[in-house]
Amino acid sequence: MLLLDVHETSVTAELELPVDDFSRASGIDLADTTAAGLPAKTAAIRNYLAAHVHPATIQGKAWTVTFGGITLGRSEQTSTGTYRELTVRATLTPPSGGDPRHFVLGYDAIVHQVVTHTALVSIRQDWATGRVSETGEDAATQVGVIRIDTRSMTVPDLTIDLENGSAWSGTSTMFRLGATHILAGTDHLLFLLILLLPAPLRSADNRWRGTVGARTAIGRIARTTLAFTVGHSLALALSAVGRLDIPAQPVEVFIAFSILAGAVHAIRPLFPGHEAAVAGVFGLGHGLAFSLTLAEMNLSTTQLALSLAGFNLGIEGMQLLLVLLALPSLLLLSRLPRHSLMRCTCAMLTAGLALGWLLDRLGIPNPIAAAADNASTHATRLLLVLTGTAVLAALRMGLPLLREGKMKKGRLESHDSHRPVVTGRDGNSMAQQAGQAGSQAR
Repeated sequence: MLLLDVHETSVTAELELPVDDFSRASGIDLADTTAAGLPAKTAAIRNYLAAHVHPATIQGKAWTVTFGGITLGRSEQTSTGTYRELTVRATLTPPSGGDPRHFVLGYDAIVHQVVTHTALVSIRQDWATGRVSETGEDAATQVGVIRIDTRSMTVPDLTIDLENGSAWSGTSTMFRLGATHILAGTDHLLFLLILLLPAPLRSADNRWRGTVGARTAIGRIARTTLAFTVGHSLALALSAVGRLDIPAQPVEVFIAFSILAGAVHAIRPLFPGHEAAVAGVFGLGHGLAFSLTLAEMNLSTTQLALSLAGFNLGIEGMQLLLVLLALPSLLLLSRLPRHSLMRCTCAMLTAGLALGWLLDRLGIPNPIAAAADNASTHATRLLLVLTGTAVLAALRMGLPLLREGKMKKGRLESHDSHRPVVTGRDGNSMAQQAGQAGSQAR
């Protein structure tokens, strides 16, 4: 496999080579080589590949090839089963005036000696055409196959000719990716919802006691959501534009802790009245997690700026939709007779999930974290459930108000029907007499 990531001024390639065939073709014995012994052979591996990877412009001008990381692993194919695999990363840079979307790939590694070998060439990432999937080779688009020509016993070059694409394709795809990311990001969504759960409640003596008005509750929810948005947008922008190399584990642990803190707060107030400030602080950590998605794409400055705008708008749009769908349920829940029991049950379930994530991200795998992560595969169902509960909650709160309005209207109509009518001596109402007088005057 040759997996190509097409950038604005270069192409990065990931070569996935079967170890047995590579050793036979190159003469570099890797049969018993372990990860610890691999560094001693990296120079020889790079020299061999440099002699067999020759990208060039359509006019024939050679590109520059730089080889990077080399790793050993295992892979599997249906026809061959499990086998050892050598993965080599390379950067292909065209000369001045060269086009990374249109070039000729000269490649005959392994196949020059193992005539049954074939190399499948696929595009894994191409921002300009909207291909930014991070799911690996399963989502890649095959653009050609390199194999020996049995008639001439030569290996023909492969011409790569990609459509030009546009900034709009990349930006709109990033918008969709941002929306999908927040919907499938169970931890991000759970943190926001659990922090909003006590928004309609009043705090007194370190307890949640009674409720506040609907307008006050909506204001709290709006401020908390806005603060979370500002926090993660700021962190996302700073880390992405600054191209900060942030380790993923501390960020993921911080997110799990934020969910746990929100769950405890929903049971017993830890920071009543300061939910917006806390959401802003924790939002910084969630924004760093969002930035990991952009950091892995190796985009140019222009592409990164457009991606940042599209990705963030997608996140905010989906987040706003989810909050609006959750709003009727949050207001209704606080007014139910056993709201305290239901709130604490939801909070304790959330705390359990947060603890599972926390342990898993600290290196202790557990079934709770696995189940929570698996929930992200049911994002569409979650959206449907939220929509259904929003409709039911709105009806539950709206029907009593509608009935009360009809009753008021009925009482007013009844009162008007019993109101006495003042008449003159001739039996006409005063209003009729006034009208007749006006006609005579005219």
